[in-house]
Amino acid sequence: MKKKVVCIGGGTGLSTLLRGLKKYDDIDITAVVTMMDDGGSSGRLKEEFGILPPGDVRNCILALAEKEDILTKIFQYRFPVKTQPPQVGGHSLGNLLMVALSDLYGGFDKAISKISEIVSIKGKVLPITLQPAQLVAVLEDGTVKYGETNISSSKRPIKKLLFNPKKIKHYGEVTTEIKQSDLIIVGPGSLFTSILPNLIIKEVADTISKTDAVKVYVCNIMTQPGETDGFSVEKHIETIYEHTKNKIRFDYVVVNISKIPKKLYKKYEKQNSYPVEIKDMSKLSRLVNKEIVKEKLLSTETDPTAKFARHDPDKLADTIVKILNKERK
Repeated sequence: MKKKVVCIGGGTGLSTLLRGLKKYDDIDITAVVTMMDDGGSSGRLKEEFGILPPGDVRNCILALAEKEDILTKIFQYRFPVKTQPPQVGGHSLGNLLMVALSDLYGGFDKAISKISEIVSIKGKVLPITLQPAQLVAVLEDGTVKYGETNISSSKRPIKKLLFNPKKIKHYGEVTTEIKQSDLIIVGPGSLFTSILPNLIIKEVADTISKTDAVKVYVCNIMTQPGETDGFSVEKHIETIYEHTKNKIRFDYVVVNISKIPKKLYKKYEKQNSYPVEIKDMSKLSRLVNKEIVKEKLLSTETDPTAKFARHDPDKLADTIVKILNKERK
């Protein structure tokens, strides 16, 4: 019998996880994607057409597609910028297709369903909300930053994350899928702009807290400048617990222990980004119900030419499957 796995996040991290999990026929995948991106092509389309940001959804759909390589090449094609200000230039073909399908079929969720059908994905992709909203971050010094792009580029610690408007209605199917899940995976992804925007919606946090599903947090490999400077594994988890009022508690936390190659380390160091490490094992143990899973998960383990410090999709999926199998016993 298939196990239902709900993956929550956004950005590159979520699509990386999906790319590995789709290879397992006994897993029924649902991806829940944040809708707060306001930069680049997604931000421009949001402003011009009033559409929800399509970028993260597009990437997740492609990650779950059967013919991923050729579809990615087509959907990620970005039109060159020929005029200033650019019109079509800078947009990906996939994003423009999402706009067209939203118009043709009467809504962003209908566009997701239709494009998922067209490319034949293995699983389901759901937006966390269909409500236009903006992220708001209150910094430690009291400064308030509005919008995902401004929050990501902030140079000061973030104290609290909120929405504008304050009350956000989640997409109904999200909680339905969570209730039916056997395993819920949070991360990897930007803590304040990809992970928390899903979890600080009250009904979502409440539903996760009440389900019997096993809850897994996949910690990021590197700190993110402007968001998680100096954050340990423990600090990532504590921040999630604080923002969800301790409603969510993880059974497992997955931590990468691969060493960052020297050349890659120096590249990240210039950006003030460093490996996320465990600083206090006893403290971390108190934050996690069952087990701290330490594995070599860096993509450079399988591809020495990798230009970014990211999870290897197959290694990460294998780690998740091991947790699933452990819970089956």
